[in-house]
Amino acid sequence: MRIGELAQRTGASVRSLRYYEECGLLNSQRSGSGAHRVYDSDAVDRVRLLRQLYSAGLSSTVIASILPCVDAPSSHVTRRSVGIMRAEHERLGEQMQAIAETRSQLSYLIACADESLETSTSA
Repeated sequence: MRIGELAQRTGASVRSLRYYEECGLLNSQRSGSGAHRVYDSDAVDRVRLLRQLYSAGLSSTVIASILPCVDAPSSHVTRRSVGIMRAEHERLGEQMQAIAETRSQLSYLIACADESLETSTSA
């Protein structure tokens, strides 16, 4: 499939797909004339994974260092890559805890606001 179709199927912009290639995160082949990028069907899953990792706050450098573990887990795992994954796992856990605390605070504020509205409308 060509870059436009991959963008459409994954929700990623063409610019993002080109960036992923520049970073070595996504591979393509050139068409017979060499003018167009062509992707295999696995590219859809790869782009979805990349978007998920970026959305979680991982940098392109971190993603590049852990992708070999995704591609061939048994042959590309290193202490460094495991350390990076553990650090990101810990960071995400801390981020999730902070989000949960913020959500709890918002729940409290909503409850207070609802109570205030009920009091003012019943008076």
